[in-house]
Amino acid sequence: MLQNFKQDLKNDLIAGLLVIIPLATTIWLTYTVSTWVIRFLTRFPKQLNPFTSLHPLLVDFINLAIGLAVPLLSILLIGLMARNIAGRWLLDFGERILQSIPLAGSVYKTLKQLLETVLQDSQSRFRRVILVEYPRRGLWAIAFVTGSMATATPDATRMLSVFVPTTPNPTSGWYAVVPEQDVINLSISIEEAFKVLLSGGIVGPDLASAVPLDRIAREAEESRPANLPINSVLNRSRQRSVLPVEEDC
Repeated sequence: MLQNFKQDLKNDLIAGLLVIIPLATTIWLTYTVSTWVIRFLTRFPKQLNPFTSLHPLLVDFINLAIGLAVPLLSILLIGLMARNIAGRWLLDFGERILQSIPLAGSVYKTLKQLLETVLQDSQSRFRRVILVEYPRRGLWAIAFVTGSMATATPDATRMLSVFVPTTPNPTSGWYAVVPEQDVINLSISIEEAFKVLLSGGIVGPDLASAVPLDRIAREAEESRPANLPINSVLNRSRQRSVLPVEEDC
């Protein structure tokens, strides 16, 4: 019982850190950039500052609004540059310089891939969330359906193109083609699946409740040994009487 309590406490702590760290990082970055902008703007001579004659509280509010607006407009400007040819060339040139730095280049590339995976519209790339048997039979992994394969004959088994991501970095993974009848459809969204992958299963929905009940029953029936009776409560002596016993060599 004490061991379970320690494990639950550890899981709660990790889940809390996964929520607090991104939030605290965002707040800290916003505060740092806003403070820098405010300090930069307040260095203007009083003759060029039109807000010096206003109430100090109003001046502080205006400085805070400008400190938040300038970074936001800068991000929008960079995004606008990234969507045209000239701006894209300048950003690519800066990225090549940054990636040439040994440590900073690796960190930048990893963060960029992770943010592109999380922030971009996943609905257009991933159609639904499924479970596939990987890396061996009996073990299930979360995967995303990316398309379906055309078959030569109409009555052939329908094949699905799936992407099996890794955790906690879902930007890498494996591509596989699997029969549709061999996968389990999950009733969760793409975003919820990413929460499970990024947290290693600590944060996210209960996958057991996302699996259809009829599929659970079918998997249990297929995995049950053929020589065991159905719906029978067995004690240890009866189990030994029905389970196959291997002879010692």
